[in-house]
Amino acid sequence: VLLFSGKRKSGKDFVAEEIQSRLGLDVCTILRLSGPLKEQYAKEHGLDFRRLLDATDYKELYRQDMIRWGEERRQSSPGFFCRIVVEGVTQPVWIVSDTRRSSDVEWFRDVYGDLVQI
Repeated sequence: VLLFSGKRKSGKDFVAEEIQSRLGLDVCTILRLSGPLKEQYAKEHGLDFRRLLDATDYKELYRQDMIRWGEERRQSSPGFFCRIVVEGVTQPVWIVSDTRRSSDVEWFRDVYGDLVQI
């Protein structure tokens, strides 16, 4: 389990995709915590989930509220988004390309122990 952390637009996805291309799709998967966050936020707020995934003005309209909402979820249920993103993953190598919160790092360390690299 490889956890990538860093600021927005710092190259985390680029590096994750490079590693995945070398290891192969059958061995390595890229997990993004922002996916389940945006999906749950869209469901609860009646928004277009697909439009929240791309880098458009639509997403920017909701960014601050989504961040606040996500933090509230993490406070009430640490690991909420982590549990969702790992469900059903079968590849032996996981790259979590957007591990920005210490609570997410702690969840992966608690659940997967020494398998986690940051």
